[in-house]
Amino acid sequence: MKQIKLKITAKSPLAIAHKKPGSVSEALDHIPGSVIRGAIATQILQQSGQQFTDLSKNGGDFQALFLEDNAAIFQNAYPAVAKVVDESNSKKETINQIVDDVVMILPATAVSSKTNPGFLPTKGNGVFDTLIDRFCAEAFNFTYEPNCPKDLGRVEPYGGFYSKSSDDKLKYKYRNHSVNTRFLTRVGINRRRSTSQEEILYSIEVLNESFLKNPQAKVKHWEDYVYRSSILVEDEELADKLAAFVNRHSNTFRLGGATSRGLGKVTIKADINDYCTEIDTRIDKFNHTLKERWSLYESVFGSPQENLLNGRTFFTLDLQSDAILLDNWRHTTVITEIMLKKFAKVTDIPLKLEVAYSSYDNRSGWNSAWGLMKDMELVINRGAVYLFSTDKPELWLDKLKKIEFWGVGDRTSEGFGQVQICNEFHSILRGNLA
Repeated sequence: MKQIKLKITAKSPLAIAHKKPGSVSEALDHIPGSVIRGAIATQILQQSGQQFTDLSKNGGDFQALFLEDNAAIFQNAYPAVAKVVDESNSKKETINQIVDDVVMILPATAVSSKTNPGFLPTKGNGVFDTLIDRFCAEAFNFTYEPNCPKDLGRVEPYGGFYSKSSDDKLKYKYRNHSVNTRFLTRVGINRRRSTSQEEILYSIEVLNESFLKNPQAKVKHWEDYVYRSSILVEDEELADKLAAFVNRHSNTFRLGGATSRGLGKVTIKADINDYCTEIDTRIDKFNHTLKERWSLYESVFGSPQENLLNGRTFFTLDLQSDAILLDNWRHTTVITEIMLKKFAKVTDIPLKLEVAYSSYDNRSGWNSAWGLMKDMELVINRGAVYLFSTDKPELWLDKLKKIEFWGVGDRTSEGFGQVQICNEFHSILRGNLA
């Protein structure tokens, strides 16, 4: 298995829109995997015969990449621009900076201060996770109502993109990631006279192509916006071909809508390496933190009626993108034990769903190949958390690695259903703020 890491640099505004029922199109805060998939597929078809096998003969490499059951997984591209604390500055001011660390989604169980939300030290109150504390509190028949440990104020769910610095020298390792948008106003053109048409004026919401590095500086310095994504390919030889193709045509890709009007110009650089994951380490850390917290509750409230940790290993499924889940042909917001076993292609391994935190929304889009609107889909919002337990963890480890690679639900090749097992942020508890 290979992972092709993509660095997407915006050279013009990006019109990445999605449609909701009963509303106008809105710009997304990321580049969906379906958009990247479509752009690369278009270039392969236009450049067929130069590097890939003849596409006219049984589909060739194109069919293997895009049409087969084990087709390549095109993950969403998330912004690599983070608000980084300038620790050399005594005022601890933040600057916008492109980082190389993996961009992840905060779990739905993460919370922060209602009045001053955000990571330390820029907002003061920090962010922490509530999954483990909620699970322990319910087991001890205790109502868990968290508040901010600094000012004892109210907390609210806190989501979005984040990354954790791998530099051990930094005190503040957690950073927010975000994008900026603006509206472009355009005039309709009369095709017969090739002049502006009266009473036709419209606006497009776009992602900005550049950002201001240091808003506090007297001299303004602008840099191109960068997004990071990955393509997961099972066939190693095919992965090498795809990475070489992307690098060869790095300046020819166009993403999103209105490309004929100068929007969507990007450069894409591909870096290929072996796919690897540290699921076992994350599961061990999660269970270690859970046991420590359980012991703390026992020291305060005494032993519960039932020790839920006895002989069981816990793990979470954290959605890193929106997911389309179907249970008996019906949309659902919960990954049940039966559904997870189906994703893992097993039937007899013990499993129990302990708790689920999820919400839903509706998504649609435009299929350029067909020239038609995509069906309106009910999706589970990214950040959803599902806590499972099993008494046979050794039988689940390899299955979970495959689930993390292939994703869950429908249309995973387009970036839906990306999951992470035991997101490390679940270990950031109240009193240990990020």
